[in-house]
Amino acid sequence: QVQLVESGGGLVQAGGSLRLSCAASLRTFRRYGMGWFRQAPGKEREFLAAISWNGGNTYYADSVQGRFTISREYAKNTVYLQMNSLKPEDTAVYYCAASAQAFVFNEAGYDYWGQGTQVTVSS
Repeated sequence: QVQLVESGGGLVQAGGSLRLSCAASLRTFRRYGMGWFRQAPGKEREFLAAISWNGGNTYYADSVQGRFTISREYAKNTVYLQMNSLKPEDTAVYYCAASAQAFVFNEAGYDYWGQGTQVTVSS
C-alpha cells in the first residue's frame, strides 16, 4: 500500500518561510516523478512544482517561481517544498503526489496523493 504523508504545515506571517516534507512509502521511490499541489477554499487544486525521477529537472508554476523550491532526498524517500516570501494568498491545503511518469506537471498524470497539510499565511 502506497502512502504519502505530508508534514511541516502551519501558521506563518506574511514574508515568512516554511518547509513541507512528504515521506513516501514507495519501494521504487527513485523511479517516480514527484509534485506538489495546493487547494484553497472554493478553488480548484493548483499545480505548484514538479521534480523528475532523477532529480535533474524541476518545473514551477508562475505563481511560485522564484519563491518555492522542490527537492528530493532518496535516502529518506522524501520530497520537500521550501516556501519563502509567503503571501496570504498562499493559504491552502498543500498536497504531494507521485507519478509513475518521469516528469509530469498536470494533476491527471499523478497516481498517488497524500492527505494534505494546511498552510495559513497571516497578513
